[in-house]
Amino acid sequence: MSEVAALKMTTVLEPIDKAGLAALAEKGKANPLNVVTLKSRTVCERKFRNLTYVRDLPAHVIDEPPHLLGDDTAPNPSEAALATLGSCLSVGLHANAVARGITLSKIELELEGDIIVTAVWGVGDLSDKTLGFSDVRVKVHLEGDASRDELADLVAHANRWSPVANTLRNPVGVDVALA
Repeated sequence: MSEVAALKMTTVLEPIDKAGLAALAEKGKANPLNVVTLKSRTVCERKFRNLTYVRDLPAHVIDEPPHLLGDDTAPNPSEAALATLGSCLSVGLHANAVARGITLSKIELELEGDIIVTAVWGVGDLSDKTLGFSDVRVKVHLEGDASRDELADLVAHANRWSPVANTLRNPVGVDVALA
């Protein structure tokens, strides 16, 4: 470890269990086409404040800011999508660092996305336009006992294998229907 890296390693992120990670990796290799169905339930509480329930966890709140007629009590859906991407990339960075024997002292991601909002959920300007994020940028601040090149490779690998990044990059079938 270089002297600079040693100075940055004043605190170490608590690593995940390496044996557990290896067991999960072997399980994935043994059944490479396994598909798991994830579920959530969203309930509108009032105005644009929504409570989303996942597993047995407390509600995850989504709202809109005042300029979009919300009460500003939580991130809006698009901000939550950015947060989800950031969390997914962070998980991948941490898992792959552990797998590679890299000890990390910092994982921090800054995300921003460009989105056209003039359609106002289908009640505003309905002229032909691309909806959703047109561009998303992620700056990864990563520190650990590895070289800059090794950390850059770690970032590229986590990006390549991130389920959320790939959901944003690749077309995905979405079926929305009245129950």
